[in-house]
Amino acid sequence: MRDPAYQTRHAIAAARAGRGFEAAAPGLRCCGDLSGLARACIAVVGTRAATPHGRRLALRIAADLGAAGCCILSGLALGIDAAAHEGALSAGAPTIGVLGSGHRRFFPRRNRELAERIPAAGGAVVSPYPPDQPPFRGQFLERNGVVAALSDAVLVVEAPSRSGALNTAGWAAGRVPVLAVPGDVDRKHVQGCLALIRDGATLARDSGDVLEALGRTRPAPAQRLAATRDATSNALLRAMQAGAAEFDEIVAASGVAAAAALASLAMLELEGAVESRGAARYARVETPPGGEHYG
Repeated sequence: MRDPAYQTRHAIAAARAGRGFEAAAPGLRCCGDLSGLARACIAVVGTRAATPHGRRLALRIAADLGAAGCCILSGLALGIDAAAHEGALSAGAPTIGVLGSGHRRFFPRRNRELAERIPAAGGAVVSPYPPDQPPFRGQFLERNGVVAALSDAVLVVEAPSRSGALNTAGWAAGRVPVLAVPGDVDRKHVQGCLALIRDGATLARDSGDVLEALGRTRPAPAQRLAATRDATSNALLRAMQAGAAEFDEIVAASGVAAAAALASLAMLELEGAVESRGAARYARVETPPGGEHYG
């Protein structure tokens, strides 16, 4: 296996100096804007088979890091990767996705719409492969090395004992800080995170721990929940009044445009008011007695 960290080192320096990715390393291809690499770059990675809790956590931490001025990197995979990209987008922060295939052979297809929103929002989708290169298993391990090489720190949010996220952490170990979010010792989805912490990774509870690992000041506690929500959010919540619904059903029932619905659902999921149940299915999270009531 070639060393993608070595392959990208000059590209990182060139991108941060304002030059194009192709000029620095012809084997690496970019769609979008790499100016986010001038910021502190945090890789937020984890399992494809993420739990709703893991997705919410990745979304929230990525949004908080984005709001603190960081660029979020990940592999555009299902689960934690997608949640991390969504978190950055919800905060208006740049995010960079690294593919394990060529741009024209995008994988996984379910995240194509997410990948199209990233450059439109000022981020980039990068691939170390020719545009027509199909996805092969070994390429995703190399992709992980590119993610690590572009990062100033790697955060593993949720990972079982066998996870590609651990491979990303391995590429980063000894070069940049590696952090992992802990969990209950009997939960299989966090066994990889617990092993990383046992072996010396920094325990991370929130975005503040990540920023501290980079020598930056922990931000003041954010006021996450607004006293009232805008009309778009309330319309989406009403569309899920009867229970979980597919994204297309929510859009039809609410009358909200698809792009606006995606952005608002990401924010509602960040707040814990909505949870995703699959690739395109959402449900309201029940409000405890005495809590807020939404339209």
